[in-house]
This record gives sequence, structure tokens and C-alpha cells, in this order.
Amino acid sequence: MSATIPAPSVNNLRRDLERQRERLQVALDARSDVRLAELLAEVDQALGRIESGGYGICEICHESIGPKAIATDPCIRFCLDHLSEAEQRRLESDLELAARVQSRLLPEPRIELGGWEVAHRYEPMGPVGGDYCDVVRAAGNSFYFFLGDVSGKGVAASLLAAQLHGLFRTLVVLDLPLETMVERANRVFSESILAGHFATLICGHAFPDGAIDFINAGHPPPLVIRAGRAHPIERGGHPLGLFSDGNHQTERLELAPGESLLLYTDGLSESTGPSNEEYGWDRAAVAAAGSREKAEEIVEACVADAARFRASAPRTDDLTVMALRRID
Repeated sequence: MSATIPAPSVNNLRRDLERQRERLQVALDARSDVRLAELLAEVDQALGRIESGGYGICEICHESIGPKAIATDPCIRFCLDHLSEAEQRRLESDLELAARVQSRLLPEPRIELGGWEVAHRYEPMGPVGGDYCDVVRAAGNSFYFFLGDVSGKGVAASLLAAQLHGLFRTLVVLDLPLETMVERANRVFSESILAGHFATLICGHAFPDGAIDFINAGHPPPLVIRAGRAHPIERGGHPLGLFSDGNHQTERLELAPGESLLLYTDGLSESTGPSNEEYGWDRAAVAAAGSREKAEEIVEACVADAARFRASAPRTDDLTVMALRRID
């Protein structure tokens, strides 16, 4: 075990890499692909370095790579110190610009429209992240909402998240059925990304009468909050990008005034505490189901509760939480 990375952090990284390996293996079993096999080999090598105690150590200078670089790319093998001073400045400038661009793609923190309140909290691991969050106004005082999580972290994941943003912004104006919209986005996304990359996603169409049509593409289950309790909706199809013909079906939900829907990325549900225990959606359900009168109160309660649960344990993933609350 490397002395440069605390044991709980190594355990979290091992868990994340093992999950990535499982997903890559599923995709590789479904279809042979050279790049997919290369990605799987990189993950296996990273897991091997964890077991040998060499994880997080630069293969050139044999010093610690650093937690921020590892969080951006868990398979990284070299530290950034080998860049020249000019190259480092350019990299920092590019990251600052990318962060500004990504922040402009996010919706307002709180929106009220069509008898709904919508609030969100977006916390990337570094300057940029791979979570995708958007709210788009539509005809009839309705709106679309999106919450997704691209595989990987850092700049590469942020580029794919921006691609999803552009894809769905383009498709929304066509006024397509939700299944058709997701089918087209999945096909374009599958054809334009490297093999082995994918994105989990929940997208929905909310109407002034309290109805919500939504699709879950491999994302953590959303929570319906009513009568002081929260329960998950666990049905869902494949993540976007794994297969060009994803199995996505529209679900319908009816919310009365005062009822809410909570969406989150696995940066919330898979947060781990000092003992390496996961936070889980069930804890999020308890936090969300308290006496909350506004959508932003639901969001802040979940984020604060997860932070208390983590205590001294570091975050290992981007975190985004969104709440929709019916007010009319």
C-alpha cells in the first residue's frame, strides 16, 4: 500500500476502478473492440499498482503524483512536474477557461416555472467535472430536465458532458417523444465517443398539471418524496453510449402540490465515510424526506447530510443533486 495515499482513499479508488472494469468487461463481451481492450488493460494495470504498493507514484521521478491528478485520471502513471513551466501555465489557463465554459452551461441554481420549483447543486471534483445538468423550457409552460454522469473524471469527462448538453438542447426543439429523443442522442453519442465510455442519465418532461414523463438510462434511482417519506423508482435501461440500440422506456409519474422528485449522481449515493461505508440512496431518502418547503432546501439537506457522513474522508467523484418540487 503506498504511503502517499491514505488507506481509505486507496480503497475508494480500488472500488471505482473495479466498477469501471466490470462495465468495460460487459461492453467488451458484447462487442470486440481494440480501444475497449486497451482501456481494460489500463484499468488492470492501475489495480495491479494498487496491490503492489506502487499506485500514485510517478514512474519517472518516483514521487507522489498527487491526489488531484489521480482524481482527474485514476489510471495516471506520471506526475505533472515533468511539464515545463510554460506547459504548466498553459494547462492551468486551459483548465480555468474550461471551468468558466462549463459553469455557463449550467442552469440557474433555482428556477420557478409552470407550477414547479427546480433547484440544483453542482460540485465537480476539480476545475471541471463529468456530471451533466440542465433545465430547458418547452411549449405549454412545460420544461425538460436532465441529470447525467459521464464515465471518467476531469477534462475528458467534461467534454463528453458538454456534448450531451449540446445534443439534448438540439433535440428538445424538435418536440420529439421522449423515447425518440433519447434513442437519437444515444445513437449519436455511441458513434462519436471512444469505446468503453458511456453516460448514465435521467431525462424528463414536466408539465404544469404535475405529470412527469421520464427515462432512466442506467442512472441511480430517483426518489419520489410525498407524505414525509421518500421511495426510489428503480426501473431503468442501459447507459448511453454502451450500445447503439439502448433499451429505454418512458415512465410516467404524477406529483401533487408539495410533492417532489430528487435526482442525484453517484457522487452522492456512493460517497464513503471514514470506515469506507457508502452513503447510499436510503440515507439520501431520509435527508430529503424531512420537513422541506422548498426545492433548494431538499438539495441542501442532502448535500449537507452526505458531507457529515463523509466526515474526514475525501470526496472521490463529482457530485450533483437536483430537486423538482410541485408548488401549484
